[in-house]
Amino acid sequence: MLYTLEQKEVLRFKDLWRQIPDISQKMLTSTLRHLEDDGIISREVFMEVPPRVEYRLSERGKSLMPHLDALISWGIEHQESIINDRVKHIKSNN
Repeated sequence: MLYTLEQKEVLRFKDLWRQIPDISQKMLTSTLRHLEDDGIISREVFMEVPPRVEYRLSERGKSLMPHLDALISWGIEHQESIINDRVKHIKSNN
């Protein structure tokens, strides 16, 4: 979700929902509320009919992205050895 907002900059709820596969409306709403409470995203409501709500990364959210990139890079770098260790663990427990 954060990467989607980073790439698109501003998205409405329905656009976010369409771009994140296999997430329920309830879970997306809950996650957005938590991210807003934590100051990671900002939410702007436009008093129109029907109401329009837009989401974007806050400055705090933007500052988080390099750390997420580093974590993902670490995971990619170690993915093969992690999978091998899991397979060994599964085999030793059977």
